Amino acid sequence: MAMSSILNADDIKKALDAFAVADSFDHRKFFTMVGLKAKSFDEVKKVFKVLDADNSGFIEEEELKFVLKGFAKDGRDLTDKETKEFLTAADKDGDGKIGVEEFAALVKE
Repeated sequence: MAMSSILNADDIKKALDAFAVADSFDHRKFFTMVGLKAKSFDEVKKVFKVLDADNSGFIEEEELKFVLKGFAKDGRDLTDKETKEFLTAADKDGDGKIGVEEFAALVKE
């Protein structure tokens, strides 16, 4: 499923452009800009499934690095610092990966 079937392509582009510079990523602002914050749990779950590249039921640190590419092919890779900050913010149970409930809670923060 393409991310643009869930979220507005123009909103995705604007959000990616806003965080094009390394170490500028802010998940709260990004989720608001792409319109994800306003979506239902089912729609957030669809986004999670797109980002869960290996279909493990979790977004692991390796997948998190490429999270912006999940929104658009030309999205940049997150830096190691951004990846760790994102993981720390979302991983409430400390297992080193993000489950769908953790992702949904992070989106709605």
